[in-house]
Amino acid sequence: MTYCVGIITREGLVMASDSRTNAGFDQVNVCRKMQTFVDPGERTFVLLSSGSLSCTQSVVTLLRRDFDQGRGLATAPTFYDAARVVGEQVRRVAELDRKALEQDEIKFNLNLLLGGQIRGEPHDLYMIYPQGNPLRFTEDSPFLQVGETKYGRPILDRGVRFDRTSLDDAARYALISLDSTMRSNVTVGPPIDLLVYERDELRIRRSRRFLDKDPDLSAIHSQWEQALRRAVRELPPVRFDPRPGESDEFETELDSTET
Repeated sequence: MTYCVGIITREGLVMASDSRTNAGFDQVNVCRKMQTFVDPGERTFVLLSSGSLSCTQSVVTLLRRDFDQGRGLATAPTFYDAARVVGEQVRRVAELDRKALEQDEIKFNLNLLLGGQIRGEPHDLYMIYPQGNPLRFTEDSPFLQVGETKYGRPILDRGVRFDRTSLDDAARYALISLDSTMRSNVTVGPPIDLLVYERDELRIRRSRRFLDKDPDLSAIHSQWEQALRRAVRELPPVRFDPRPGESDEFETELDSTET
């Protein structure tokens, strides 16, 4: 299992992913799920992947080969066309491998997030489904997730706003979302890859890999848990309605005792 999230705000993009591919009592494997395709000053793409590792590796290999040869993502005129380029490679891998996989009852399963910018266009964020079709973010929901999404979504729903969230805060939300997921699901785990892209940079300037027990990641985890507990203690008390007749019975008992 895995968890990847892309957050888009007016200022730019934050992309984050875990690196765990297998998790059990006797086997934990890691693999980087964040790939970048950069032509400095012209276009920058960040690709996050979840699902079948062999299938996603094939898609990335085909995209990388074309990009290095000046095709595919290297020439897509718009970001929508770039998302379609990724979808075409997903369908190509499906044509190559789906039948053999399904013969052994293995589902063809991969989901991708594509974020970045092409010069002359706004920065953008898409999800690409296993069928190859793309889905674009909306300003009402300025984030997209793939993989184990349910644990990390509530904090994003409550906090991230396209117009008001800064890139620094978006990076914090991404890490908290990942931390919440790792806390509840052992199949998601470090290293954590985080990339922050500022609008119109057209290159990658800020990225980091957080290893297990990274002091900064541990501090975020600890402070977030403490802040949650403190916030709960500061909430108004819970008030309960008395059960029917309970108040009258109590008052009758007091009267008889006083007599």
